[in-house]
Amino acid sequence: MPNTSADLVILGGGSGGYACAFRAAELGLSVILVEKDKVGGTCLHRGCIPTKALLHAAEVADNAREGDQFGVKSSLEGIDINGVNSYKDGVVGGLYKGLQGLFKANGVTVVEGAGRFVGPNSVEVDGTRYTGKNVVLATGSYARTLPGLDIGGRIITSDQALNLDYVPEKVVVLGGGVIGVEFASVWRSFGAEVTIVEALPRLVPLEDEWASKQLERAFRKRGIKFKTGVRFTGATQDDKSVTVSLESGETFDADLLLVAVGRGPNSAGHGYEEAGLTMDRGFVLTDERLRTNLPGVYAVGDLVPGLQLAHRGFQQGIFIAEDIAGLDPKVIDETGIPKVTYCKPEVASVGLTEAQAKEKYGAAETLVYALSGNGKSQILKTNGGVKLVRAPDGPVVGITLVGERVGELIGEAQLIYSWEAYPEDVAPLIHAHPTQNESLGEAFLALAGKPLHVHG
Repeated sequence: MPNTSADLVILGGGSGGYACAFRAAELGLSVILVEKDKVGGTCLHRGCIPTKALLHAAEVADNAREGDQFGVKSSLEGIDINGVNSYKDGVVGGLYKGLQGLFKANGVTVVEGAGRFVGPNSVEVDGTRYTGKNVVLATGSYARTLPGLDIGGRIITSDQALNLDYVPEKVVVLGGGVIGVEFASVWRSFGAEVTIVEALPRLVPLEDEWASKQLERAFRKRGIKFKTGVRFTGATQDDKSVTVSLESGETFDADLLLVAVGRGPNSAGHGYEEAGLTMDRGFVLTDERLRTNLPGVYAVGDLVPGLQLAHRGFQQGIFIAEDIAGLDPKVIDETGIPKVTYCKPEVASVGLTEAQAKEKYGAAETLVYALSGNGKSQILKTNGGVKLVRAPDGPVVGITLVGERVGELIGEAQLIYSWEAYPEDVAPLIHAHPTQNESLGEAFLALAGKPLHVHG
């Protein structure tokens, strides 16, 4: 008979759940983790990792197609979608195997099966109760759709899009947020005609308005069409196509409709409401230390209102483990969580947008440094820039970057934001030449009043 009690019982083995499990085990706590599918969750199997593998394959396709501009005679013969999927699945499989090894190495007990939270401090799986001194709810999220829009056939979510065995000729993407623009970018690189429909006035609406304009300009150049500020009204499908209707009266015919309208909390059927948890629209509500209204019960990741990002859940999982172990960790600053959209070009940001800074401080100083002044960006033939947002006479409170590969620069940007750095603090730091990283250095030189290259 397996041990059914532990210091910590975790329901869900995604980024938040497994990070919490590993850190708790490291701190000497006994841990039981319940997972109905594969450990690693959405991020590893149906999200971050496979989508970024597809995006890299798309980048390789573009490189082959565009070799002439670098003096390289290359051409794109076509997309072997089975080969692409094999590459993607190989990346996922390797990481999954490594993760399974970490569970063994850390001595975490994994219980396979659909778990249900039973108050005050147990998770029930197939009739067996696993009781913890503390319980962490980490059941993640699912791909949402709109009321009356049924998923099936030619109407798909990102879950089905990741496993297509063909490249569609024409696609309509419903939603211009992160998931929507990433898949639009992949399919365009693979040769598809793509139209994005977004009800809000701009693409990537959670980002700084400047970033949206940069991305929209780049998408126009790439031939990605988009309709913003217009609502979707319905879709009909048959064996050959799907027809999408908009409030404006326009209709679009396509091979596929990708529904990318965000992700909802995966809370239904897990016993949360019956146990008396305080909830809002399916989300489990917590305080800043991720404690629910029930003693000894925490919630983590996409289940909790806020940014739905794997690295947020991961850090929250570590925080909870340390909190339970009595280390009194510092509360996570949600505004300091970096965001990256991995389309072509990439959008990366941390901190406040210009609009948010003006709302908070009444005013904000901004500076844009264009990548046209950056040597490595010109070598890569990428456009875009760096936008800094500064509190009046204060630190830099927001950094947004647009351009190919700029997601790799968000680490320094995050440190600058998190350490509340002033432009004068960053300007003397030496940035290697020629790197795209220099664009951050140049932007801060300019904001500190000593611009060396043209910015704007």
